[in-house]
Amino acid sequence: MSRLVVIGDVLLDRDVDGTAARLAPDAPVPVLDDPTEHPRPGGAGLAAALAAATGRPVSLVCALGRDGAGATLAELLADAGVLVLDLGLDGPTPEKTRVRASGRALVRLDRGGGASPMGPLTVAAREAIAGAAAVLVSDYGRGMVAREDVRAALGALPADVPVVWDPHPKGPAPVPGVTLATPNESEAARLVPDGGAGLAAAEHRARTLAHRWRAVSVCVTRGAAGAVLVGGDRAALAIPSPALASGDPCGAGDCFAATAAVRLAAGALPSEAATAAVEAATAFVAAGGAGSAAARRFGRPRPRARENAAGLAARVRDAGGTVVATGGCFDLLHAGHVGALRAARALGDCLIVCINSDESVRRIKGPDRPLVPQDDRVAVLAALACVDAVTVFGDDDPRAVLRTLRPHLWAKGGDYAAADLPETPVLAEWGGRAVTVPYLSGRSTSGIIDTALQRAG
Repeated sequence: MSRLVVIGDVLLDRDVDGTAARLAPDAPVPVLDDPTEHPRPGGAGLAAALAAATGRPVSLVCALGRDGAGATLAELLADAGVLVLDLGLDGPTPEKTRVRASGRALVRLDRGGGASPMGPLTVAAREAIAGAAAVLVSDYGRGMVAREDVRAALGALPADVPVVWDPHPKGPAPVPGVTLATPNESEAARLVPDGGAGLAAAEHRARTLAHRWRAVSVCVTRGAAGAVLVGGDRAALAIPSPALASGDPCGAGDCFAATAAVRLAAGALPSEAATAAVEAATAFVAAGGAGSAAARRFGRPRPRARENAAGLAARVRDAGGTVVATGGCFDLLHAGHVGALRAARALGDCLIVCINSDESVRRIKGPDRPLVPQDDRVAVLAALACVDAVTVFGDDDPRAVLRTLRPHLWAKGGDYAAADLPETPVLAEWGGRAVTVPYLSGRSTSGIIDTALQRAG
């Protein structure tokens, strides 16, 4: 598999976490009890680590200082599976420290804020860029992507090599012809001050920037409002964000750009890559952002589309993630199904749906079922954002397929009692558990069929 090359400014990020339940006696400031420090790659380093967590080989062209922070950052990136092509930084490695109480930031401390001279682009870095499957430029305004040798190497890439450019207000314009530029809404507003607010304004700014930068496409990310993508003369694509109650947005832009670059490297269209990136960034924020425990393990972005169910389960399990499975006939998919599937996906790092084959459904439901054949049921379920893989089983219950998948959790709608499920003893063989998730009452396939027949009669 060809490498994704990330180019940009790296930082060492630290979260100092503790609890604050009292004020200091000598000043009206909170006292942080039992603080613990969690270092992690920041800037382009976070984007590279998140991209590497998808399983694609990643090289990072960056500049590290010859100091303790640089050594720590190099070790963290190596642990994340990122190949670092270090140009050397003549100055301190930039550091950013967030002091947090119960997950809420109290203060941020920055060191090494100014840009420092870097060494020339090495032969290894040039060769990596020239042979990349795709390139992600992660600009944090510290000078890396403003360099003439870097821009020349990017400009020399063949037109069929996707380039994603995540810009910074203090950085340069993207090189002409990038596949996808990803400014956020506030960055786009600073670059194009006119236009007001809202979706129409975001589209106007995206089109203006696409023309200004001669970009193939521009996607303005809008946080909880999703994103808007423009390209050429085509109508704008408004990409909604999945429902999100709360979360830490730190690192969401890096997650978005990394996901888009990985998808483009795999041959996706910009529209497909941007849609996947909105979904991944939303899940990343909901999981706690860059400072979450999952991100400290360099996250586990959504598994690859249409991956084999058994392979997906093994990969997520090996990475320390939680495998969730659910099952049923899913004949005439309805709102109750979708609500239960979304709830099940939120319990872990992947959701595998096990569906009864047509023969199995006929034995359980009768000769007139299913109304929808299994290939169509698989296609509809696989199209849902909350579903990572679908597998078909021919038995009357899923015990055999569960022994193959070995999920941590087996989720069923709340109209079931976990203790009564025949799968419960099987799950216990490897320490799995059956759980129930909320289910919308009054929704059922049989009810839909009965209503249709009554109205037809």
